[in-house]
Amino acid sequence: MPGNAQSASSRYAVVTRTQTVLLVCLGFTALGILNFGYRYLDDLARDRTGTFGIRLFEEMTGVYAGLALFPLFLSLIRWARIRRDNWWRTIPLNVLIFLVISACDTTLMGACRSLLAPLFGLGAYDYGNMTFRYPMEFAQHVLLFSVAASTIYFIDSYRDARNRQMASADLEARLAEAQLQNLRLQLQPHFLFNALNAISSVMHEDVSRADTMLAQLSDLLRQTLHLGHAQEIPLKDELALLKLYIAVMEGRFAEDLHVEFEIDPALAEVPVPQLILQPLVENAIRYGRGTHASSLRIGVTASREQSELLLRVKDNGPGIANLEAGAWKKGIGLSNTEQRLASLYGEDRRISFENANGLTVTIRVPMKAAAA
Repeated sequence: MPGNAQSASSRYAVVTRTQTVLLVCLGFTALGILNFGYRYLDDLARDRTGTFGIRLFEEMTGVYAGLALFPLFLSLIRWARIRRDNWWRTIPLNVLIFLVISACDTTLMGACRSLLAPLFGLGAYDYGNMTFRYPMEFAQHVLLFSVAASTIYFIDSYRDARNRQMASADLEARLAEAQLQNLRLQLQPHFLFNALNAISSVMHEDVSRADTMLAQLSDLLRQTLHLGHAQEIPLKDELALLKLYIAVMEGRFAEDLHVEFEIDPALAEVPVPQLILQPLVENAIRYGRGTHASSLRIGVTASREQSELLLRVKDNGPGIANLEAGAWKKGIGLSNTEQRLASLYGEDRRISFENANGLTVTIRVPMKAAAA
């Protein structure tokens, strides 16, 4: 859901630098053990005995010499990465890198074995004629380096694709948040204008009542600022905002307006979109009053239905003409409410209207745990 997209990047597992180093070390160690097994078993197949120690020494010093040079190899391969637009230049560079790293690896292996063999009780180590040793090792290194370079390319490509996907998800989250914030900012001036209009209508009739309404509106705005930019707030806070708005409207309509609440106490902490109920009550006050009834009665209910929170605003007004035919136009408040619900919870129908002895508006909100 777009409203939760800010947490999308958490879906992607990230391997830490320490874990990466450990995996590389384990990989080189495993390669050394496999090479040792191959060489030692070949000796046994040829009836050569007593080679366990020297074979293990040779293979493990070989792979750990390669491990010591691996960071340099990694940096050079990434620096000279072969691409479609630079292959003519980077292929010779890669060949040169293979030659240099192979020579360094062969030299390092010879030095390590000559130095360590006596310490392990293996006597002086003879690495043979280096004139032939360098090309011999290079022939083996070409295959190993090619596999290593291909693996580096694959991992880097996967990482780049993952980073692009995470950046795309982050951009989508920011866009959704901006859209929701824009919708919320559209709503605030709308209800503020209507509230001020209500106060203006009684200003010259009852200054004291108008002053009380201004104080109530001030409390409402202060509470709205206190809640900040949160798109979702606990139901109890949403109801507190709604009651402040209703208090302002009651100051205008006095005994002609009656609002009753039927709220399941267990739902007090369930998150709901901020200022989601106010447009519905405002719409009921604006269009629900008529000549068919002496006063307007509005009922606000909150209940649970399986995994959803149901918010209903019902009035005893005339309802919406041509509702079933769909030949009616939503105002700013209802359109804004519908768009916010779609952005937060998806495009499936989250708001419904029903003419039944007045108008009943139902909003369905997914049940979620309250924010800490």
